[in-house]
Amino acid sequence: MAAQRLRAILGGEHFAPLSAAELPDGRDRSLANRLINTALRRQGQINLMIAELLDKGMPAKSGTFEAVLRLSLAQLVFLPDIGAHSALFLAVEATKRDAKARHLSGLMNAVLRRAQANSARYGLLEDDTLLPDIFRRKWETAYGADAVARFVDGLVDGAPLDITLKDEDPALVEALGGEKLIADSIRVETRDRPVDALPFYDDGRWWVQDVSSALPARLLTAKAGGNVLDLCAAPGGKTAQLSKAGYVVTALDSDGSRLERLKANMQRLGYEPTVIEADATSYIAAEPFDGILLDAPCSATGTFRRHPEVLWHRNAADIEGRVKLQQGIFARAVKNLAPGGSLVYCVCSLEPEEGEAIVDWALKAFHNLELHPVAPTELPGLEGAVTSGGLVRTLPSMAPNGVDGGMDGFFVARFRRAS
Repeated sequence: MAAQRLRAILGGEHFAPLSAAELPDGRDRSLANRLINTALRRQGQINLMIAELLDKGMPAKSGTFEAVLRLSLAQLVFLPDIGAHSALFLAVEATKRDAKARHLSGLMNAVLRRAQANSARYGLLEDDTLLPDIFRRKWETAYGADAVARFVDGLVDGAPLDITLKDEDPALVEALGGEKLIADSIRVETRDRPVDALPFYDDGRWWVQDVSSALPARLLTAKAGGNVLDLCAAPGGKTAQLSKAGYVVTALDSDGSRLERLKANMQRLGYEPTVIEADATSYIAAEPFDGILLDAPCSATGTFRRHPEVLWHRNAADIEGRVKLQQGIFARAVKNLAPGGSLVYCVCSLEPEEGEAIVDWALKAFHNLELHPVAPTELPGLEGAVTSGGLVRTLPSMAPNGVDGGMDGFFVARFRRAS
């Protein structure tokens, strides 16, 4: 099952851990997800191993062979506590089970025995191979080599669980085993149960939200009780924040299935936004909004601690296409914004083309729009994320309020419509 899931991800699907419905036994599920995660996080190093081990390259039309091989190399080299023997045995057995791969079971055995003999050397592969060159070089130029070295640490370690509280209650923080980050965000470093089994989840007293993702809604400055639009809203973390802030919220998204998830989240939390399924590039509101939060579709490269596959799924052409989409949605948002209204634009991307360059474009394209700079005092505990120009750029290397564990890479810019 781990091989089937990894194969789908290698083919371009979004990473989603195996669920209890798919693997009921918690031990099996934990092991399978650990193998998948390790294979994804170590993909750069595993690519080098495969290039050396398969002289003729990856066999064509070979079913799950590649996925099984990657899982087994991850286990052999990076998870020695599981045992080398099981890596070899289970790889051959899994290969034999797949009708499209079983003729390669002998090759699998031979390749993994060779890998086992070289496992100590493979374990010393440089960590900088974990990032594709296209991103590593760009990020070192934009953010510095030291920061990027800490990006790699975040990729290997993964992301802790960040939570936004509906009400700030020290007893709730203690019950969750959390540590305060900034504002109403806390971090749960370790847990022994699924998210929906944590204390007070069913009571709707908190929701999962990376600390960086919680920043944009806090920076919206619409008038008190005003009508605000949450564009590309699903699954609803920012919708919940805007509702908590007392705004009258309309949540819009083009994906009906994701909106169902948003509705379920709002019901659990006790919030009642207006929910609209529509295309954000063509939506026309009956009345303009006092504030708009645009969390634009993007490359999502800033989320690699939780979704390491994005590093290998994205390329320059993909990012260019997303920039055009971001500009289209932004232009429509400006038309739906009332004079004097607040517009917050954000992306969970580390790419300057999707962040700083969008600001430059917007200020040239819309003469009735002005930048509303963010002051460092608005983000106590994360002042270093505010640039000299009043933009917000969070990095996976940052420690909110000095707490280890990093955060997603995010970009936030705030505007005001002058007329």
